[in-house]
Amino acid sequence: MKSIEVTVVRIYLTEAETKLNPLIKRLRDQEKLRGVTIFRGISGFGPSGVLHTASLLDLSLDLPVVVEFFDEPARVETVLEHLSALVAPGHIVHWRAQMVDGGNG
Repeated sequence: MKSIEVTVVRIYLTEAETKLNPLIKRLRDQEKLRGVTIFRGISGFGPSGVLHTASLLDLSLDLPVVVEFFDEPARVETVLEHLSALVAPGHIVHWRAQMVDGGNG
């Protein structure tokens, strides 16, 4: 089995931020990434220390959200440059990884 080097990116937001939908739209329509996954957390906090958590009593949710994608390193670097206007500093992490390539594209 052959592997290909990729860069994995995670972007940390909350549901209440108005950045999520524009971010997803940009990643799909303008950046043309192969795929994006959004994870909803059940609880979390950031530098402010404000706890965002799910409760049965909550009518509106402000839960943590993680947007994740991967692609070739050069492609991801270009995408990250474009995202600097949409995502605040300190909310994006990325690392190199190996993708198993089955050869079927």
